[in-house]
Amino acid sequence: MIYSHIFPNISVSMASYSSDSDNDLAPRSKLLGRQRPIHSVLGGGRVADILLWRDKRFSAAILIAVAVMWFLFEIVDYTFVTLLCHVSITTMLVVFIWSASADIFGWTPPSIPKDILQDTTFEDVASILHKKFNDFLSIFHFVACGNDAKLFFLAIISLYILSVFGNYISTLNLLFFGLLCVETLPFLYEKYEEEVDDTAYKLKRQMRKMCRKFNADFLGKIPRGPAKERKEK
Repeated sequence: MIYSHIFPNISVSMASYSSDSDNDLAPRSKLLGRQRPIHSVLGGGRVADILLWRDKRFSAAILIAVAVMWFLFEIVDYTFVTLLCHVSITTMLVVFIWSASADIFGWTPPSIPKDILQDTTFEDVASILHKKFNDFLSIFHFVACGNDAKLFFLAIISLYILSVFGNYISTLNLLFFGLLCVETLPFLYEKYEEEVDDTAYKLKRQMRKMCRKFNADFLGKIPRGPAKERKEK
């Protein structure tokens, strides 16, 4: 205790080094401190299967469809109305040719699947969208009220960074890049989970060391006056 008053910087340095040695023995945590598998974090349902490429055909079809839409709107300069009209014309021609050729070649005439025509299909879709929207509003209200300060500031910073990128990237490119990341990053993380967690742990540990070193070498050397004793009234 006597040496700590004479050499305050030494005590700070020793504390930092001892804490670093403690971190070497500490168990390595998952990315972002999660405890559940990535499939469970993503909901564990059909969406999680698509994002993690459990159904490779469906996931690839979504990725190809998004890439084609981006190519048509960004490269070919299609407008939404023009593309919708051209797709409708093509669909009508295909249905007409199919229907006219059905009697000649003995094919099954085209028909709309019964699952689409059922009222329960639209009710299920509306129910899912309504539930997701309510969940989003609940999370937004919880964060906006400041119940989780860390998540509040993280959301503010993320939205600000997104707004900055929006000034330099078109909305279409930003949406395409976001969908591309959503479609690929969870799959790549699950495939290389151990490597990513290990790298994230090393970066986090290195940042802590740098902060402690900065505190010991610079902030710890700033002279501070004696604390004033509070006067009792």
